[in-house]
Amino acid sequence: MPAVVLVGAQWGDEGKGKATDLLGADVDYVVRYQGGNNAGHTVVIGDQKYALHLLPSGILSPDVVPVIGNGVVIDPGVLIQELDGLVERGISTDRLLISANAHLIMPHHKALDKVSERYLGKSRIGTTGRGIGPAYGDKIARMGVRVQDLFDPGILRKKVEVALTEKNQVLTKVYNRRGIDADAVVEEYLAYADRLRPYVADTALILNNALADGKVVLLEGAQGTLLDIDHGTYPFVTSSAPTSGGASAGSGVAPNRITKVIGILKAYTTRVGSGPFPTELTDEMGDWLRTTGHEYGVTTGRDRRCGWFDAVIARYAARINGVTDWFITKLDVLSGLEKIPVCVAYEVDGVRHDEMPMTQTEFHHATPVYEELDGWGEDISGAKSFEDLPPAAQTYIRAIEDMTGAPVSAIGVGPGRDQTLSLRPLV
Repeated sequence: MPAVVLVGAQWGDEGKGKATDLLGADVDYVVRYQGGNNAGHTVVIGDQKYALHLLPSGILSPDVVPVIGNGVVIDPGVLIQELDGLVERGISTDRLLISANAHLIMPHHKALDKVSERYLGKSRIGTTGRGIGPAYGDKIARMGVRVQDLFDPGILRKKVEVALTEKNQVLTKVYNRRGIDADAVVEEYLAYADRLRPYVADTALILNNALADGKVVLLEGAQGTLLDIDHGTYPFVTSSAPTSGGASAGSGVAPNRITKVIGILKAYTTRVGSGPFPTELTDEMGDWLRTTGHEYGVTTGRDRRCGWFDAVIARYAARINGVTDWFITKLDVLSGLEKIPVCVAYEVDGVRHDEMPMTQTEFHHATPVYEELDGWGEDISGAKSFEDLPPAAQTYIRAIEDMTGAPVSAIGVGPGRDQTLSLRPLV
């Protein structure tokens, strides 16, 4: 059976949680394959809203096995708090599996993340300050602490002491901050071992065996394509690979097992943090999109920057990820507009670009080339099929297909679990 990848096709916050939850009845495993608690998924079930940060959205579906893959960096304190919060609301967390190879976010990662961002001032990246970047940095530098190290006190202590030998020098001598006590860190993290032990497993083996047994595996990324460490708007990116290529490395599922890539596109565009954003609206219309779309970060609460739909980055995401199906979210937010501008190309120094400019400098100077589509006045939140949408809304969806080169298979017309129109099966 297939492995299916679900990716954000913009700068994150596209509604991946809603998509994953919708697919819960059709899949057996939902795997988070990268990122940390710098991302958030919001899932609305009835009158209940769930904000998930580290846990895969599939944990809300009783018949799905949720998996935190080896490509994720985990703050164990945050994970336990999130688990406890779900249990208090009557959600079982017993099915969760955590890769023994996943890396841990340590206190020095969070300390360095916060102080370095302040030090950068106006040049800051716009991180969440939760230690994700420094944790990935130590992973690449082969100084990381992994989940499995919690179960070997000797290895844990040695790794912490080696790391703090360097990190404390940076904290105290470069940033004039207090050093971190190794004994306190080891004591804190050993206390997490018993709590997390029942969940820890060889998740790559389990997932490959599941595929061999005919199970359906959904691989779920955090953030979005334009935040990918290689393919995003560097350096204003995350520290991992949320694109479909990162799904294999972050889960242990081979590329040839992946048969479908579902790209999530918001019907307009948003971004959190610093970095270029060609279609950003800094006027009253931007405020209207933010308010109407409730565009505030799930993890940080920060206002999201808002702008019109950008077909250039959507085409780019389709190409980089190999998108086979689009899931369009928040189409209902655009209701009531007489005209809806759509960015179809960029202009850079008088030259038209129908595809993403090659260099960072060109993208920073890109101005959008707009075409206007007719809007619709009707409330579409109660639509049950594509045919229920007003003709102008149908035209808007078909225009997205034409501009991006991939078919739209599902459309979100509201935040609820039942407010999704299915045009063709996603699994």
